[in-house]
Amino acid sequence: AARHFSAAGANVVVLARSGDAIGAIAREIGDTALAVTCDVAKWSQVRAAIDQANWRFGGVDVLINNAGVIEPISMLRDSDPAAWARAFDTNLKGVYHGMRAVVPVMRKQGSGSIINTASTAALRPRPGLVWYNASKGAVTTMTKAMAVELAPDQIRVNALCPVAGETPMLGAFMGGEVTNEMRSAFVSTVPMGRLSTPLDMANAALFFASDESTFITGVCMEVDGGRCI
Repeated sequence: AARHFSAAGANVVVLARSGDAIGAIAREIGDTALAVTCDVAKWSQVRAAIDQANWRFGGVDVLINNAGVIEPISMLRDSDPAAWARAFDTNLKGVYHGMRAVVPVMRKQGSGSIINTASTAALRPRPGLVWYNASKGAVTTMTKAMAVELAPDQIRVNALCPVAGETPMLGAFMGGEVTNEMRSAFVSTVPMGRLSTPLDMANAALFFASDESTFITGVCMEVDGGRCI
């Protein structure tokens, strides 16, 4: 998303807990990118990151709440309460922190686009991922509620619901090392016959950020190759 938005002409602020990873992306992009080490589960760090973005680039037009975690698959009866807490701290509280920090900036500007990353797990939940399903389901509900709340301020709030994708989280999502058999079995449930890619998500996010979607808000869009049909 950072590379894709930059190629479209945007100034980009990249946040993550890993400073090395985001620093490399920012250096690759150049002067129009800023890397800020930030744990979205911590309000003070998110507020400071938004303040830095606002100071560096003179506003924040788009916020993508994309940080997420997934714990090992387990049935509810065997689940670890600490895993539930970690999931909700990042997957839900992180989204809340991002919106809470950026809304005053966008209200002052008179416009903005907030894009939350939910999941097809919110729409088509499955056993073994109840905590993940629940955290992402809450993101979809919060997206719709905030869309209504912020509409008078011309701030749009939408969400992406990706199917499992080619990311480092894939193994945890599938319950271990991803074998060819596991991959083929999952892909067979996606009508378009493949997993999602980061570029699929970046393209959808760029649409929600663009002037082409100025009358679209409160939408939780499935980017899933037909998985949820």
